[in-house]
Amino acid sequence: MSIYVGNLSYEVKEDDLRHVFAEYGTVKNVQLPIDRETGRMRGFGFVEMESDAQETAAIEALDTAEWMGRSLKVNKAKPKTDGGSSGGRRGDGGSSRRY
Repeated sequence: MSIYVGNLSYEVKEDDLRHVFAEYGTVKNVQLPIDRETGRMRGFGFVEMESDAQETAAIEALDTAEWMGRSLKVNKAKPKTDGGSSGGRRGDGGSSRRY
């Protein structure tokens, strides 16, 4: 499981985030998604720690903490959803066509 970290400054680097979370245990991975169109960081990231206990400690300590001029939003990351359509057809729908 990983940790979602929101409301990050656009100036944050992976090493900055790794350093903050290292106070609560071993950081296995840090990801800072980049916007495809602008090339800028998107303002949130994900941190994976060595154990659930370390993740819990980091979440409890850092949620709503002030860092780099921002109040962090830190919680367990939710599984990625498909993001596809809800199954309905888009466009002409097919059934209303008249030939």
